Parts: sequence; C-alpha cells; structure tokens
Amino acid sequence: MQANKYIGDEAFIKMLDHYNCPTPLNVVKMRFCGAICSPNLKLRPADVISSFWEEGAAPRLTTKAEADLFFKFFMGLWDEIFSSVSQNKVKISHIENNDITAYCQMRYDEVEQGFVEGFFGGEENLQMQGYLAQIVDSLSELALAYQKIGAKGEHSTAVWDAVRHTDKMVERSIAFIIENSVLPRIKQLRRQVN
Repeated sequence: MQANKYIGDEAFIKMLDHYNCPTPLNVVKMRFCGAICSPNLKLRPADVISSFWEEGAAPRLTTKAEADLFFKFFMGLWDEIFSSVSQNKVKISHIENNDITAYCQMRYDEVEQGFVEGFFGGEENLQMQGYLAQIVDSLSELALAYQKIGAKGEHSTAVWDAVRHTDKMVERSIAFIIENSVLPRIKQLRRQVN
C-alpha cells in the first residue's frame, strides 16, 4: 500500500516550478529510481530530494504545514517509483521532441543525472558486486552515446533507430539491475523521509 498518493505529473511539475526546482520531472523520477536501486542503504529520500537544488538553494519551507505537504508530495512520487521498481516495470520517460539534439540531451540527463546519480547518491566509492558496477557503467556509456548522437544533430531514420535502440538498452539494463540486485532485497528497501 502506498503511504502517500502521487499528485500526478502535471501538478508535480507545477510544484517543482513553484519551488524554482532546476531539475526536470523526468530526471527527478529517474534519480528516485536510481536511489531505490542503490546498494547504499544509508541513502534517505530527504537526501535525494535536497539534491534537486544546487547546494544552498533548496526552498525555505516557512511552516510545518508547508514542510509536511512538500515532503508528502515528494514521498507520493517516491512511493509511485518504488511500486514500479518492486514490479520491475520501470520505463524511461516518453519524450515528444523531434529535434534529435534536444531529445538526446533530455535522455542523457534522465540516465546520467537521473538514474546513475541517484544510484550513487553522492558516494564516490560505493561498494557493490562487479556485475552491478559493470551494468551501471554501461548506463553511463549509453548516456554518453546519447550526447554524441545529439551533438551531430543528424535527423536520419538510421540515427533515430539507433536512439530508439539505445532507449531499449537503457530500459533492459535497469530491468536487469532490478531483477538481480533489487528484488531479492526489496523488503529491506522501504525508506522513510528522514
């Protein structure tokens, strides 16, 4: 059972705008996903939430009621992502953009600044099994592939096919991480806000 209900993408985007959050929703979702999949069990949702703003730029919550609502909304999304992870149904965002450069930049951000950054959660020397390190490294390599494709700005069918194939490889890599590293320990992964 979800403790907090997700308010939906449209309302959540408005909330992020209200608090001048520089991190877009697709990156927020994937950073939560990476944090849930992380072997760093000390990583708290509050740590991940604060990472959406530059250091010292997090919003000042003036009342307890505002703080409670702020964290309730974020934890609603966390619970939504946790549910997707526990069912191994994580999907990268649907991007409606026909500009290859913009598409690839958004996808790079989602994979590298989202999932990979969430997975490491600020730890430079995170201890993990070798196969898991290789898969996470491959996700960073796929993110770089998006960057290289986007930098060329070529809009051919073959390029779009390569991008769509890369999308599938990202989803398969995340599914592999969940299947082999997360699901065996899913009950230990419920985390509280603080």
